[in-house]
Amino acid sequence: MTAHINSAKKGDIAESILLPGDPLRAKFIAENFLDNPKCYNEIRGMLGYTGTYKGVPVSVQGTGMGMPSMGIYSWELISYYGCKNLIRIGSAGSFQKEVKLKDIVFGLSASTDSNYVHTFNINGTYSPCADFELLMKAKASADKLGIPVHVGNIVSCDVFYEQQEDWWKNWAKMGVLAVEMEAAALYMNAAYLGAKALCIVTISDHFITSERSSAEEREKSFTEMMQIALDTVTT
Repeated sequence: MTAHINSAKKGDIAESILLPGDPLRAKFIAENFLDNPKCYNEIRGMLGYTGTYKGVPVSVQGTGMGMPSMGIYSWELISYYGCKNLIRIGSAGSFQKEVKLKDIVFGLSASTDSNYVHTFNINGTYSPCADFELLMKAKASADKLGIPVHVGNIVSCDVFYEQQEDWWKNWAKMGVLAVEMEAAALYMNAAYLGAKALCIVTISDHFITSERSSAEEREKSFTEMMQIALDTVTT
């Protein structure tokens, strides 16, 4: 047991796990996609469930917002509960005209403005990236489902309410597709601890067009992303 998932025991959480930031999205996935889901965690409202999908054990765990929160949950899931395949599924803001609202993006790598990497004592600039095997499986799943996706660099930022109006444009000029707040920490933890990780996001906001999805849409309507992730960990 850990301080943040202390109602679960080893064996209660599957080796393959989906990680939405919103715990209510975890609940939605468990109730709509998993067979015989059982809630193993309610501590701090971060709901976690284990069930089966196509006969394969799968868990889904809310992680909260930001890299510190993702860092805690992914570290505990890998270190204490034996999770080996971790897929973040969440929302993101698009920096590119061709990456439209409700499009799906796979984070090939995760740039960041965070100093999260300091804990690993690296004398240089580390580039967090996805596990290639998970990425290829996800792309194959998307192709099989007929769902187009974008694959490329995303950026994990610490600040949601940036005070400089055009702060995002330099990231866009470097070809970064979208911004979110958790992937870099997940990728670093997985690399350090020997697990596999991937971030799949659905575009909920657009920095160029100013389009936005509602809170309910973010919680319940990003089902294509969920389907891809579930197929990826069960094939």
